[in-house]
Amino acid sequence: MNHPHRVVITGSGVVTALGSDSDILWQNLVAGRSGVRLIQSFDTSDQAVKIAGEVDFDPTGLVDFKVLKRLDRFSQLALVAGIGAVQNSGIDFSRTDNTRCGVTVGSGIGGLSTIETEHKRLLERGAKRVSPLMIPKLMINAACGQISIHFGLLGPNFATASACASAAHAIGEAYYAVARGEADVMLAGGSEAAVTPLAVAGFAIQKALSTRNDEPEKASRPFDKNRDGFVLAEGAGILVLEEYEHARKRGANIMAEFLGFGASADSHNIVAPHPDGTGAVLSMKAALRSAGVNTDQISYINAHGTGTPLGDETETLAVKTAFGDLANSVPISSTKSMIGHLLGASGAVEMVATVYSVMNDLVHATINLETPDPKCDLDYVPNTTREVKVNCALCNSFGFGGHNATLLIGKLRN
Repeated sequence: MNHPHRVVITGSGVVTALGSDSDILWQNLVAGRSGVRLIQSFDTSDQAVKIAGEVDFDPTGLVDFKVLKRLDRFSQLALVAGIGAVQNSGIDFSRTDNTRCGVTVGSGIGGLSTIETEHKRLLERGAKRVSPLMIPKLMINAACGQISIHFGLLGPNFATASACASAAHAIGEAYYAVARGEADVMLAGGSEAAVTPLAVAGFAIQKALSTRNDEPEKASRPFDKNRDGFVLAEGAGILVLEEYEHARKRGANIMAEFLGFGASADSHNIVAPHPDGTGAVLSMKAALRSAGVNTDQISYINAHGTGTPLGDETETLAVKTAFGDLANSVPISSTKSMIGHLLGASGAVEMVATVYSVMNDLVHATINLETPDPKCDLDYVPNTTREVKVNCALCNSFGFGGHNATLLIGKLRN
């Protein structure tokens, strides 16, 4: 699909269990470190699951305290990641037409901690004691709104909510906005802060989470025969998407070129993927078609790879269907094996990891892959980072509701 404008990635910012800086996150991923630990933010004595990928960060040095107290944690994470992305990109919005700069941020759940806190206050202290800030804190569009306010950006501004595909959809739509000429710069990504008592209990009762409480660092094990569910995590990732000529004129450091985006639906089940991987196949093929790229040009796939028995098996089948005979020759790895599953933010942080793979010609490992599942028999780069010439890469995100999104990037083309 031809668009009038080329789109490049010129900055990234993250807040994760493995660091609040893109370079640090990448160093930890390459080293194969896990950020999964026992939950510290609340008492888990009555919880079946006691582990998560929690973020240890202090935003007070970057954001005024008066602003912070008006934000739910998921908006705080998004704003800090956004500030990091802008700093990383070197862009000066005072020298840029702010009417052509926008923000898209996805989240699967939004301000869940605010909902839990205010509901408890309602029950214990009555309706008149509910905070007047409750609604503006919990709404999913709060994150993109706050980033826009912080930088004074007047361009396209909206949120996406498609479960674990939320961030990928936000990034994909931002790509379209720049490619079509509707914006020069878009800050795009996702944020989630769902490591809360209610969310942990809800996912656990659904049997979606790993219960490997005695070995937190080994709990997230995508594609391993002994996987028993995903590890819940929190965090945020924001990328700076920029029109190529706009970036070149300001002397920006171009990290990668954004080549294509695909999206689809399973139209099957509200939580289970289509057993044939139909939606995932359509999403990957749509991204390839959008970019004008063939399967033999893909050097790497950053998998959705959650560590759920059905999800990993289905993604394996989808890659085989989409890539045919080439499926076995494409390196695939799961960032979630180290940082856990950030739900609506996962696609953004994984996209940052994919950008770094393109930049450094390295593919980080899927850790904890000790006993391969015979049904997950592709090259999942087990346990050791690998040198690979990464010219083009796919990044997959698949969410509850049957939502699928695939991002496609590569080295800057001549």
